[in-house]
Amino acid sequence: MRISAHTVCTAIRDDIVGGVLPPGARLAEEQLAQRYGVSRVPVREALRTLESEGFVVSRRHAGACVAELGDREAADLLDIRALLEPLGAARAAQRRTEAHLKVLRGLVRLGRQRAGQGQESDLRSLGDWFNETVAQATCSPGLTALLVQLRRKISWLYTGEPVSRAVVLWQERGALVDAIARGDAERARALAAAQLERATPARRQFHAVTVRSPKPAVNTVRGQT
Repeated sequence: MRISAHTVCTAIRDDIVGGVLPPGARLAEEQLAQRYGVSRVPVREALRTLESEGFVVSRRHAGACVAELGDREAADLLDIRALLEPLGAARAAQRRTEAHLKVLRGLVRLGRQRAGQGQESDLRSLGDWFNETVAQATCSPGLTALLVQLRRKISWLYTGEPVSRAVVLWQERGALVDAIARGDAERARALAAAQLERATPARRQFHAVTVRSPKPAVNTVRGQT
């Protein structure tokens, strides 16, 4: 089975966000193809996609490299998030389906359970899933893509919420889902804005690409044929 460029793109992006491929690292097609167990064709397509997303830059005489974002651009992303995510929450309240609500409620239930039990390992992935589902509930492909890409970049550039806030954070997410379920767009907008207002000051102190310890490399593609 041919490995798609989308699969390779996801694997490379995950390694960039996770710190396995650090800022400034050269991304040679041949080495990446060996790393992920694919040909150079899907790697080349994946790098073009990641460049359009801002994770990769092409340098003259050096080829593709992991992007290096300065403090100013990183701070701008938080400001953009403060404007965009409340809009996304409001649109989700207006347009969500029952399928979206079912997933969101299930995630809140799991998140509260894991946070209450101190199971830190699952909280990041559950939070990512929750935020992507809210984005999908806007039923706007363009807005969904912007919200998801913005979240990925912030996860790359900044450390996440302190574990000590996990219980409160999932309570806040539960309140947001209640507002979305009622179709209360203004309440959803206000809750999303308030959550960001509490979280943003702490995030501004931690530009993650300078302090994060890289995760071990995981070959998510090799072995699929």
